[in-house]
Amino acid sequence: MAIRFNTQISRLPNDDFGLYVLTNDHEYSKVIVKTIKAEIIDKALKLQPIDWNSNEKPRCLAKMRLSSSFRLLAVFLYTAFAVEATSLPKVKETVNAPNGWVKLAPAHSEHKINLKIGLPQSNFPLLEQHLYEVSDPYHERYGQHLSKEEVEALVAPHPESVNAIDAWLAEHGLGSDDITRSPAGDWVTVNVPVRLAETMLNTTYHVWKHVSSGSRLVRTTSYSLPEHIHAHVDVIQPTTMFALWKGLKTTLHYEDHVEELPVVNSLVTSQLKLASGLTVDPACNKSITISCLQQLYNISGYVPKATKQNGIGITGYLEEFVNNQDLQSFYQDQRPDAINSTYNFISVKGGLNNQTLEEAGIEANLDAQFAYGLSYPTPGTFWSTAGRPPFKPDVNTVENTNEPYADWIDYVSSHGKIPQAISTSYGDYEQTVPRSYAIRTCAGFAQLGARGISLLFSSGDGGVGDNNADPATQTCFTNDGRNATRFVPIFPAACPFVTAVGGTNNVPESAVFFSGGGFSDYFPRPWYQDAAVKGWQKNFPKDKYKGLFNENGRAIPDVAAQGRRFRIFWKGGIISIGGTSASAPTFAAIVALLNDARLAKGKPTLGFLNPLLYTKGLTGFNDITQGNNPGCGTPGFNATEGWDPITGLGTPDFGKLKSLLT
Repeated sequence: MAIRFNTQISRLPNDDFGLYVLTNDHEYSKVIVKTIKAEIIDKALKLQPIDWNSNEKPRCLAKMRLSSSFRLLAVFLYTAFAVEATSLPKVKETVNAPNGWVKLAPAHSEHKINLKIGLPQSNFPLLEQHLYEVSDPYHERYGQHLSKEEVEALVAPHPESVNAIDAWLAEHGLGSDDITRSPAGDWVTVNVPVRLAETMLNTTYHVWKHVSSGSRLVRTTSYSLPEHIHAHVDVIQPTTMFALWKGLKTTLHYEDHVEELPVVNSLVTSQLKLASGLTVDPACNKSITISCLQQLYNISGYVPKATKQNGIGITGYLEEFVNNQDLQSFYQDQRPDAINSTYNFISVKGGLNNQTLEEAGIEANLDAQFAYGLSYPTPGTFWSTAGRPPFKPDVNTVENTNEPYADWIDYVSSHGKIPQAISTSYGDYEQTVPRSYAIRTCAGFAQLGARGISLLFSSGDGGVGDNNADPATQTCFTNDGRNATRFVPIFPAACPFVTAVGGTNNVPESAVFFSGGGFSDYFPRPWYQDAAVKGWQKNFPKDKYKGLFNENGRAIPDVAAQGRRFRIFWKGGIISIGGTSASAPTFAAIVALLNDARLAKGKPTLGFLNPLLYTKGLTGFNDITQGNNPGCGTPGFNATEGWDPITGLGTPDFGKLKSLLT
């Protein structure tokens, strides 16, 4: 435990060493005594409590007569206190700017930043243990999800860390009214101008430009903190994070550029027969609709029964919102029984919902139309989380200054009731996300999983990296200074506490060429993947792609679903669109229906899916064995029997999974 003294140190006559507290109005030094020093002082100097109610002004906090043999100790203590009092800055994090980013001018001194400070969580290992126990179908605690309060107690920071950070902020003029805390107190946010952030972090912020997209960020490549608070900080952002958090989609075909999209009729006679025995309308090879997904994944005929207890959620970032006019047009086209149904819109940190048809979010429309349409009448929720703060347009205009995930996690975690299946179609290259931030964000997802929430993330649309098989023009290079070629996994899909969803196409299904897959460089392979991934490794040539991926990393994706030719409404018209952006909400809708079936029988919702999927759920998937995902100058990985790093365990068979899980 840290002990704070307001002290003045001096040497007394007769070889006495005194540690004094000034009680008048004179200035004093602020000293933080770390645990080890407190113990040494406690034993050597025998600190005595001070009666602050005494009429006599206390002066000596601790005193002892030192013989010549103890004078060295006195010098040591004096030096230790002096160092603590100044607490010189020490580098906390340094990164190389990722490829494609160019540093421009210094950031405007008055540009505002929401500085988020992650404090160490007091007992995350125990939370992780709880998460796995309640998510393992063979554990006696399966389904016994934790409450909001139980999770918060496990991740709340130690009071010592809270006090240290509050004191540091106070030194820079930031008091309690300036501080916003997460529900558990493990994140602290302060809105400060760049000039103050630079002083606090002993750094200089610049405007950086992403060459290919034109996006601009206010970032730095290194920052420092006073040495005495290093142990009390896991991460501070935005500082060194260059992620763009783009929506994960690859193909966008307007109606004018594709052949007429036929409405699928499930009653036609010339149907395609699948290996599973199911039959599918051949029109599904030209356009994916709600009816196609119901046929492909054995959902036809299921009617949700526990809708009052259930829910499905979609996350939206970067000013995306669902256009209600487009949603109703989609329902009229594909789900007439859902016409006039609504969803719950929630704005987080100023997320937009102006309903202007011309500004409708294509990502939001895709996600909501298929997630809500496939799971109807399960209640839907859409969170629009602002990713860019207001600023004056000038030469230093920037985009996406504040990272989005912590804001969303903070908001959702503060509520007792949360939709039990949530889909996210955003991400970026793992290496553009500082490891410290990735770990803390992943821990936030674990908190939601422990509460019984299933989190589905798109695995990415670049194959093993950039979707480019040409070695001469590929762009997969490390940003660690080596500039070496390496496969590039996507975060947050690489987090072991979420379910990563890859993509398929066609009927019968094969892996779609852009399906993101590979192995994390940040997170080790979790235990639940060991058998499946080792089975794949046995048949994968040992030296193939040597040095291009981390064979011991968390493997992605976990599962897959259709990801091309989705028929949606956008800006009042019909378009065809694809990407694992379509796959994740599709799988989330199926999870919502499985939750419904369980709730209807008095069972808890599925929660964190992966330990279940890799064990009891294995026989509930259609194995995909055709296709590959090129990238980084290679053909990428192939779809094979069993798990593979392009379609995971395969695509879901709702009927089989329902039988297994209910």
